[in-house]
Amino acid sequence: MASNREQEGLKSLGAKTRYSMDYAPEVLETFNNKHPENDYWVQFNCPEFTSLCPITGQPDFAEIRISYVPAERMVESKSLKLYLFSFRNHGDFHEDCVNIIMKDLIKLMAPKYIEVTGLFTPRGGISIYPYANYGQPGTPYEKMAEARFLNHGQR
Repeated sequence: MASNREQEGLKSLGAKTRYSMDYAPEVLETFNNKHPENDYWVQFNCPEFTSLCPITGQPDFAEIRISYVPAERMVESKSLKLYLFSFRNHGDFHEDCVNIIMKDLIKLMAPKYIEVTGLFTPRGGISIYPYANYGQPGTPYEKMAEARFLNHGQR
């Protein structure tokens, strides 16, 4: 059971869920990482992500995968769910959505390393899978980001 101190500043967790129908990075919340000295992965999968094509207004569907190595702060999962839902009426290309999500999470929690992948369902017979990553500059995570980026998609 989380202590009151651990819940301090978290507004979404335990509250009635209110969904924003417009892009809402302000709903994102963080909490303290209890193990900042350890390197470990946190992964979120959102298999029901939706956004809108900025040209046609048609819905786009994807699974968004977020993996990160936390530093001092971690993203709270319910706020992340509400944030991802806020793209529902947001018009942007697939590549933009993935980069916006990554940049918002970097700004929010300054992770050691993060990568975001969008597995968008086919439209017109073509699937698009944008991938973006980031490692803290001047750290081994910067080199890790470069290596993972250069080897991305290789099997």
